Amino acid sequence: MDSQAGLSLGLNASMQSSTGSSTASHSDNSLSLNLNYRSNSKSTASHSHGLAWCLIPEKQPENNVVVVVKKREHEEDEDGVVDGEGEGETTINFMGRTVCVKRKIEECQQSFPVKRVAVDSKLSVSWGNQPLSVADPEIHRIMDKEKLRQFKGIELIASENFVCRAVMEALGSHLTNKYSEGMPGAKYYTGNQYIDQLEFLCCERALNAFGLDSNNWGVNVQPYSCTSANFAVYTGLLNPGDRIMGLDSASGGHPSHGYYTPGGKKVSAASIFFETLSYKVNPLTGYIDYDKLEEKVVDYRPKILICGGSSYPREWDYVRFRKIADKCGAILMCDMAHIGGLVAAKEVASPFEYCDIVTSTTHKSLRGPRGGIIFYRKGPKPRRQGFVLNHGDDSTYDFEEKINFALYPSLQGGPHNNHIAALAIALKQVSTPEYKAYMQQVKRNAQALAIALLRRKCRLVTDGTDNHLLLWDITALGLIDRNYEKVCEACHITLNKCAIYGSISSGGVRIGTPAMTSRGCVEDDFEAIADFLFRAAQITSIIQREHGKSCKDFLKGLQNNKDIFDLRNRVETFGSQFEMPGFTY
Repeated sequence: MDSQAGLSLGLNASMQSSTGSSTASHSDNSLSLNLNYRSNSKSTASHSHGLAWCLIPEKQPENNVVVVVKKREHEEDEDGVVDGEGEGETTINFMGRTVCVKRKIEECQQSFPVKRVAVDSKLSVSWGNQPLSVADPEIHRIMDKEKLRQFKGIELIASENFVCRAVMEALGSHLTNKYSEGMPGAKYYTGNQYIDQLEFLCCERALNAFGLDSNNWGVNVQPYSCTSANFAVYTGLLNPGDRIMGLDSASGGHPSHGYYTPGGKKVSAASIFFETLSYKVNPLTGYIDYDKLEEKVVDYRPKILICGGSSYPREWDYVRFRKIADKCGAILMCDMAHIGGLVAAKEVASPFEYCDIVTSTTHKSLRGPRGGIIFYRKGPKPRRQGFVLNHGDDSTYDFEEKINFALYPSLQGGPHNNHIAALAIALKQVSTPEYKAYMQQVKRNAQALAIALLRRKCRLVTDGTDNHLLLWDITALGLIDRNYEKVCEACHITLNKCAIYGSISSGGVRIGTPAMTSRGCVEDDFEAIADFLFRAAQITSIIQREHGKSCKDFLKGLQNNKDIFDLRNRVETFGSQFEMPGFTY
């Protein structure tokens, strides 16, 4: 057997630590390599030969490292005679790397036994067990700054929340290592028995959290976001070009339900691949105009009618939506991304009694990891008076297979198992009395904030709220929404500007209470927050008057502004008194 062929691909070789019987010493950067074979001598006795070698990394130009195999200086043959250095040089492929052998090996009939490769502990790479502060100090410093920002600030973005330590631990766990494409029980890869257990448990907890019967409802917990979940529904149940109708973005809807710019540019994938038309709220009241909605639906005849949005502070009339959808045989879908936690806690009306599909994010009021979820009806379809079948003529729902296939393999790859485990943890909490009490406090805080702003003569869309958020039309104060947002951010208050249909310049801000409620704020605290918000509005007005409303001029007024400095100190003093879920500072 040729020596070079015998060593190809690392076969017939084993790497062992240098703690063997040999007395030769090696550097900390060396590995020993034992090549064992039987002699092909013509003697009657068969002798076993052991050739000990040492792997030494040699630096080459451009920081490349070539592993060189060198024979130990003193080796004994089978008769106890010490061999000298071998002559010649051979290059081989060892474990996928080029290796220079400083001694030719004699031919032998039998191949070397395959053995496990073991690495000297001194040479094992240490990157796998380094803490973040050591492995990447730059990233660690940035993350520490973000942690401090969260701790000191007032978080009022309605779509944000703070998760618990258990959710964080699951998200940063070894579960991220496993690939698990496919549905639980039918994964593409092996080694998923425990991943399947996690996903089955997560699905079970999702149904329990919303009081759903597994005979009538199914659930998919793999979507990366609610936008992904929504598009999976469209992909599974519609053909390209089919019609979708959802709430207009300026009226409080979400772009994933279909969105065009005023100039006609298609922005969301829903509008690119399907035909979308929006319904609107009444510009005078801010409430959905159900009569006009019904007229549009009857004329437009969408395949999917969507209720739910991202900036609607009032209840949804699911009974009316069901009747309207049945008039044209549309699938009724609810996107409860913002109010999912309130639905689970039974603090707002539930869409499950009337809708065919329900989607949601998992990180807003549900207080879980960032992701999406899809609920779909199963079993026999109910008989409804005036119902026009538009999505199949079967007597049973056929959503499950279509939606699951649309998500994988059509739209996504492997699910994020760390997210699924974290979601299961959050859903377990959702089913507790403590979570219901939390959601009740979220509503009370939103109402307290609304009352406090109304008392300060602020204009709120619909004059209040039924859920966790409120819309403040700041154009009534002569403010530009982006300018007010910048002032709040400079004062360590985070909220977001949003379009408001029917306002003078379509500008306002959306304010939510879930995050600060998670930190322990109650009604009196939101009275103080209302004072901070109103003071920020006064500062914005002053800067606009003194420097101008344009973005460039306004930003100049933010620099070295004493009013902003004073308000920021007040906000940080206020925010720092509340504990942070998940970590301490």
